Amino acid sequence: MLNIDQFELYSVAIITLLAVISPGPDFAMVSKVSLLKGRQEGILCALGISTAISVHLTYTLLGLGIVFVNNIWVLNTLRYLGAMYLIWLGASALWPDIKALFGRTKPKQENEPLKSENTSQNKLTRNSSAFWSGLACNVLNPKTMLFIMSLFSQVISTDTSLLMELGYGAYIALAHFVWFALVACLLTSARIQQKVLVFKIWIERVTGLLMTSLGLRLLIN
Repeated sequence: MLNIDQFELYSVAIITLLAVISPGPDFAMVSKVSLLKGRQEGILCALGISTAISVHLTYTLLGLGIVFVNNIWVLNTLRYLGAMYLIWLGASALWPDIKALFGRTKPKQENEPLKSENTSQNKLTRNSSAFWSGLACNVLNPKTMLFIMSLFSQVISTDTSLLMELGYGAYIALAHFVWFALVACLLTSARIQQKVLVFKIWIERVTGLLMTSLGLRLLIN
């Protein structure tokens, strides 16, 4: 019979929920993808984040997490890569305005019609991009690595069975997917989408600035 530590179980459940709902790069990424590309892409982005959580859990359960944490260059490498990725995403969203600022192109207009993306190839590309964006955003976030490592080293007992640890891992990954999929669904409701069509350009600008600032903060801290 599986022995379950009730205090440990509730601790993992509550700490995970608090970590998931706290604003950060993942939330910014899902919001951007959902608002600008749609519900399906937002859910795929959430799936990418959940898959990335599984990556962190896998090397933690294999004992590699301790090796990574004890080698500061690993954390610094992840931090720099994650920061540059977020800055690149932010700069990409702001690039039309940057080019317009230097007089190369006309700035985007708020009432500019959305480009048609009805072909199956374009849809496949967008779906793939949404998934990989979520995956990369979370995998390259050293704070996620530290969260998983702290949870398994300080909250989960060394006496906990492997089966129970796998159960915790499945819960953590599922919690990330459910929360961010819910965010994607809420942000793509009919009422919000009507406003998105009007403020699309400003959403791009705000999310671009947000991701750039998150990247710079990660790079500096």
